[in-house]
Formats: sequence, structure tokens, C-alpha cells
Amino acid sequence: MPQELLFQVSPETASNDVLLIEHIAKLIRLNAKEIQHVSILKRSIDARQKAVKVNLKVTIYRVGDTFEENKIQIPEYKNVSNAQEVIVVGTGPAGLFAALQLIELGLKPIVIERGKDVRGRRRDLKAINVDHIVDEDSNYCFGEGGAGTYSDGKLYTRSKKRGDVTRILELLVAFGASPDILVDAHPHIGTNKLPQIIQDIREKIIEMGGIVLFETRLTDILIKNNEVQGILTKNGDTIHANKIILATGHSARDIFELLDRKQIFIEAKPFALGIRAEHPQSLIDSIQYSCDYRGEHLPPAPYSIVKQVGGRGMYSFCMCPGGVIAPCATSPGEVVTNGWSPSKRDQATANSGIVIELKLEDFKPFAKFGALAGMEFQKSIEQKAWHLAGETQKVPAQKMVDFTQIKVSSNIPKTSYVPGTTSVEMGQVFPGFLSQILREGFVEFGKSMRGFLTNEAILHAPESRTSSPVRISRDSETLEHVQIKGLYPCGEGAGYAGGIISAAIDGEKCAMKIAESLK
Repeated sequence: MPQELLFQVSPETASNDVLLIEHIAKLIRLNAKEIQHVSILKRSIDARQKAVKVNLKVTIYRVGDTFEENKIQIPEYKNVSNAQEVIVVGTGPAGLFAALQLIELGLKPIVIERGKDVRGRRRDLKAINVDHIVDEDSNYCFGEGGAGTYSDGKLYTRSKKRGDVTRILELLVAFGASPDILVDAHPHIGTNKLPQIIQDIREKIIEMGGIVLFETRLTDILIKNNEVQGILTKNGDTIHANKIILATGHSARDIFELLDRKQIFIEAKPFALGIRAEHPQSLIDSIQYSCDYRGEHLPPAPYSIVKQVGGRGMYSFCMCPGGVIAPCATSPGEVVTNGWSPSKRDQATANSGIVIELKLEDFKPFAKFGALAGMEFQKSIEQKAWHLAGETQKVPAQKMVDFTQIKVSSNIPKTSYVPGTTSVEMGQVFPGFLSQILREGFVEFGKSMRGFLTNEAILHAPESRTSSPVRISRDSETLEHVQIKGLYPCGEGAGYAGGIISAAIDGEKCAMKIAESLK
């Protein structure tokens, strides 16, 4: 009978099937030849002691036990060409998984996306990096797959109470992601692999009778008697439907402005804002693994730090081991940073957002903008960074210790941020209270991670798109907008998710609520 087992092994043993089976055989007092197969259920790194260990949860199949390879398949969707139509606005994880769920429930998604398909986006990303040209509809945030496509594919979530995390992971595996995401404690797909997965999901939606329209920006929502009737697009087209899933992401400022202009109820939402710090990956490895050389059997080390500084939370966000920093502006005249890693996380640098929790009271200087006050606060910092960096996509930069000492850095070394850097005293980018908290916080971070506070670390500013500055209010039971019937605010842009997995779960939930309402 198959047996489950929890244990620790060295990284060398965990990465070698022969050594692993020999180790398990000794643990359960069995001859290694009597073990038919070992399935890994969960895997995580334990670096709390000097000798780094790998935690494993496995199922052991002895010779004679029934074992079948569990190959995850794409669900057998039915064709929905002639089914009732539902408009899905946005092709990020919320929109794509909403569309798949609609098909599974027998409804036809009409998916519109303001940006280009994944391949078409690449030319526009090059234009940002090389020519400093930002296309408002096609960039690191907008286009097929949303911000997640070219922003790493980290799948870690604390949102297990929101819904079925395993279902989302299995769907991603079915569409081409590595099965490792089902077992790793911090699963990750990689920016180099995501485009093909996203493309395959889109092709499945079309194959089953759904419609996907690129370069189709929503410009208005048609409403009669507080009920949606359809949408208008920038192309001049009208698409009719009385159910709309609004999954436009946390950077769709034109959508927030549209809703506010139409007096569709939204509210300002606190978010977090700060900088993106880049260290040599070898330095982070030495700190986290207590070693001079990481070796081939351990992955590039991540880190996670949380501190209370000045009565606010300051924490690492979207940490990218072996990754790079990317320019993520969505309009000309602003600078925004984010980070990503390829699947092997094999770049020489590690980066992470280091951000501070904001409060609604911080937005008081922008109170005249009402529900958009937080968005305008966010925008003001991004525009200031653009001016300080010479009105290009270069980024204001400063060495970490120099920042804590309010000293302009000389000789900023080349970083992974391709458009380049401009040496700036970072305090000029942020309001005074944020600069002070960041300075104090980095000193505290250095106490927790010896070696973290160093001038080998280069700060890039700002990291400002951590989550939506607006919440589009909806009923907690029906998930419909509190005011407009048939409108389903969804995912990160509506303020109900914080990453790929939670956004995908929210998309599925909205699709299911639509199906329930139609019954």
C-alpha cells in the first residue's frame, strides 16, 4: 500500500533520484530495489540552520503497489459558439480564467483586450527599453496576459481561503507550465515560458467558440435603468451583452476615470509604494544560505522581510531571485519599476520591491480628486521620477547606504534596468515622511539580514504599482457592482486580488456567479 512520508534531506540528495530512493529506503528499512516509484507532493527549502536542508513530503510506491502517472489534461470543454454571450474586459489572469470558466459553464465569452497579443507586445517592450517610447495600450502592464505575462509568473499566494488554488495550478500545468508548480512551496513559471501558456489558453477559448479581440480598448459602458447593455470600444464598435466582467488590472487609470465620470460608485483604496532594490544574487545567496558559494543543487535564494517602521508596515514585495528590473510605465511622462525572473532564475542579480503601507490620510493633498485621490498621489510620484531622470525612461537611482545617509551616489554601476539610471538623491522622489521611513527601514532590514544594507545594492524608484489605488465596490454575495446590475468588477484592478492566483480565482468566481444569476 502506498505510504506518505515527511522528512529532510540535503539539497544534493533532493536533486538526485537514486540518492533520494536510497535515503527513503533507509528511513523505512526497506531495500531500495523494493521501491517502485516516489512521487513528490510538497517541496520547500529550510535555510534556518547553517546546513541548508530540503523539506519533502512524498508518496512511496513499493513493488506491487498500483501506480499510474497522473497526467493533467485540459478539461473537455463544450463548444459555446451559440451560447449566451458575456463580455470579459481584459486578458490578465482574472479575465482569462473567467473566460475558461464561462466556457465550462456553457456561456460564450467575448474577451476584449486593449493591447496586442503576446508576440506583438515584444516590439513595444523593446521600444520602452531601447527608445524610451511608451505605448499606452501595449506595454509591460497592458496586452495579452496582462502584467503577469512579462512580470515573472510567481504563483505564491496566501489566499487559500478565496478558492481552489490547486485547480488554478493544475490548469496552468495542463496548458504547459512545469508540474513543479504543484509541489514547490513558492511556485514560479518564468517570464520566458508564460507567453506560450497564455497563447495556448487564448487558442482554447477561440477553439471552443469564444471570441478574443485585441487592440480593442473599452471607452464606455452602456447602461440603462442601472443595468448594463453592452460596451463601446475605441474602434467605434458596439458590443451588446447584459453581463460584463471588468478585469482591467491595477493600472487601467482610464477605466477608473470612466467609472468616476459616469458616477459609478468607486472608492479610494490604500496601497503600498516604495522602491525596487537590486543586489548581486551571490550576496543574497551568501546571506540566506550562510555560504560562500551556493552550488548547483540549491536555487538562487529569495528573501522576505517585514518590519514596523514609524507606525507603518515596510516589507519586501515581489522578490525576484536571479531576475531583472523592468520599466513598467503605462503612459508617457512617468517612470515605474517592477521585477521579473526567467524560469531558471539564472541572472546575476536579485531584486525586490521594498514598499511602505499607505493610509487614506496620505492622499489628502489630492482630496479634490475624490475616489481617485490615491491614483493621483501615485501618478505624482511617477511623474516626478520621470522629470528627475531627465524626462526619459531612465530611472532615479541611488546606492542603498548613500540613501540612508542622504548622500548623492557617484558612479552608479550598470544595473539590470536596461533603459539606464540617473543618480538622484531618492528623497526628492517621495514625500518627506516616506523617505524618512524608507531610510530607517533599510537600517532595520540590515539588522535582520547582515550584509543587506550595502552600497552594492542599488535602489531604483519608484515601485508604485503594487495594487490598485481604487476599489470598485461590489456585493459580497452576488459579486455584482453595488449600483449597476450585470457589472462584475473583478481581480486586481477592482481591488479584490493580489497576484496571479488570487486574480484567477476571482475571475472564476465572477463567472460562476453570472451562471447562477442566469439560471
